Amino acid sequence: MTDAETLRKLGLRVTQPRLAVLDAVRHHPHADADTLLQAVRATLPRVSVQAVYDVLRALADVGLLRRIEPAGHPARYERRVADNHHHVACRGCGAIEDVDCAVGHAPCLVPSSTSGFTIESAEVTFWGLCPRCRAS
Repeated sequence: MTDAETLRKLGLRVTQPRLAVLDAVRHHPHADADTLLQAVRATLPRVSVQAVYDVLRALADVGLLRRIEPAGHPARYERRVADNHHHVACRGCGAIEDVDCAVGHAPCLVPSSTSGFTIESAEVTFWGLCPRCRAS
């Protein structure tokens, strides 16, 4: 299914900024809004900052994008939304990569108390140094 078809299926108008943002996130997974703005401006030079932020919010609200917020770093966006994967983040350069969920018993993902909440997902960020930062 094309991005335009997906937008229509979700009841969203197909606009050039929406298509450009989806394409930018496809080519720059885990990028922040400023990086995505620059990527979008490569094809739509006159797009406003506010338009890109509005599109990111709208696409995250309908589940086309996942917004991740690693502590101490700006929000990042990705298109991998169909599973409950986690992330590994570099404390040095801020690089982020996907980490598939652990298989088997994972005690850190089972809360000792739900306080009455219905648990839908768990977000885990593993922190460390990427190979490039470790080498320097």
